[in-house]
Amino acid sequence: MLFMVIEEFRDQDAKSVYRRFREKGRLMPEGVTFHNSWVSADLGRCFQLMECDDVTLLQQWVAGWSDLIGFEIVPVVPGKETAAALADGF
Repeated sequence: MLFMVIEEFRDQDAKSVYRRFREKGRLMPEGVTFHNSWVSADLGRCFQLMECDDVTLLQQWVAGWSDLIGFEIVPVVPGKETAAALADGF
């Protein structure tokens, strides 16, 4: 399953987040796949596309970063798949 992970850097402190990232990496448990990320222009938020079959793995990952980052995790589906699923209803 795909998830859009919206990270909000606590106190707009992107430097601390990236310092930990450089020192320790993503700290993701095995079974979580990182696809891509985008950072807002004001350095306040990061948007990441992740994939995993067990949401508790995402919870483990969040726990390792929660001192620096607030998280919103949204299950997502590619638009093409949604369009195909709804095609019969139109």
